[in-house]
Amino acid sequence: MSTPNNHTNTLSELKREIASSYGSEFQTYITKAWSEIIHELSQVTESISSKGSEYIPQVNFSELSSLSPGRLDEIRRIGTVVIKDVVDDKEARAWQESLKEFIKANPDVPGFPANNKQFFELYWTKPQVEARSHPNVLAASTWLNNLYRNSSPSSEKTMEGVDLSTPLTYADRFRIRHPGGGWASFPPHVDGGSIERWQDSAFRSCFNDILSGNWRKHDPYALNSRLDARSSLYHRANQASVFRTFQGWLAMSETAPTEGTLKVFPDVLLSNAYIILRPFFRPLVSLDSAGILDPKNWSYDISSANFPGIYPKDGGFAGPWPTLESHPHLMLDKTMISVPKVMPGDTVFWHCDVVHSVEVDHTGQEDSAVMYIPAVPTTPMNKAYVEKQKECFLKSINPPDFPKGSQAFYGISRTVEDLLSAAGVHAMGLGVASSE
Repeated sequence: MSTPNNHTNTLSELKREIASSYGSEFQTYITKAWSEIIHELSQVTESISSKGSEYIPQVNFSELSSLSPGRLDEIRRIGTVVIKDVVDDKEARAWQESLKEFIKANPDVPGFPANNKQFFELYWTKPQVEARSHPNVLAASTWLNNLYRNSSPSSEKTMEGVDLSTPLTYADRFRIRHPGGGWASFPPHVDGGSIERWQDSAFRSCFNDILSGNWRKHDPYALNSRLDARSSLYHRANQASVFRTFQGWLAMSETAPTEGTLKVFPDVLLSNAYIILRPFFRPLVSLDSAGILDPKNWSYDISSANFPGIYPKDGGFAGPWPTLESHPHLMLDKTMISVPKVMPGDTVFWHCDVVHSVEVDHTGQEDSAVMYIPAVPTTPMNKAYVEKQKECFLKSINPPDFPKGSQAFYGISRTVEDLLSAAGVHAMGLGVASSE
């Protein structure tokens, strides 16, 4: 990571502060942990690469309430799940057709690529507003939120204003991707916080077990520290400032592997452990050496400002963006697997720490169309964001986390009547309707 001059000293000191805060044995126990994690990654890689998309759990919306504890633990560890039949196929396809008509009527809407728009920076079209407020979408979000758990039951004050069973709405965009290649804008990355994972003390505490050497005890679903974690210290546009338990999208078309779908690293515990410890180690051999994967060829080092995979951007930082070079033990060429085939009305959700990407090529015959809809619980921080977002909806402007701009296009939604349920009205901060 190259850093702006005004950040270099800060980040150099940050590593030393972290090391000091975990005691004099920090080097000893994270070096041991580093070796264990690398060994575990080598074992998991073989299983992931052999199973491919079959590694990703698939469940039906109707069975969410009856899944066994073992199945829930599997979903938690992998960090990604396909939930099928959340919305009726015809309704999902109708949303896609409506969006296409909207774009046809408003050819100047923002999106990219500029000469052939397929990713649209739109937030308040009627199909998006309807989909986010669909009772089944909100029920799926509630189920996902409740995969998290109170990691400190005695901490009642921390949990004030928190309700995992009352979802909130986070307005995001959609894509209608045409067959073809060249989508290189979404390589493997992690959203929901960049350098903040180390720099913000509350966010860093989410990874205390990793930084204490007890990486196997790390719980990506421990709720308490997440509630105060600041994921956007530099207020960079397109950096989510809310706590999303899971990112996600709703399919409006059939999309299978090789057809421009999502790819994930399917072990959120291991990827967290490796990414969080990576800045404290440097290789002793060249990156193209046959021995680069041997933990003996890595050394503890806190002398630099380098946080691999973190990059300066827009006055803040982007990433983590792991690569084969910066994070070789993740073996991303073998472990980034495509999610299974989805049908219109299916959803895909991935934990907020999951490494994910988008396939570069779309070899299918049909447009690959999805609306981005994450799972967002009620927390004081999230409620405050929704209050600001509500005003953006009513004024037809971009939501707070995104670049400033108007959404005042022909046919844009700005009325409560477009929301499909009382829960959806509440999730938008618009008050609770008397009936659905």
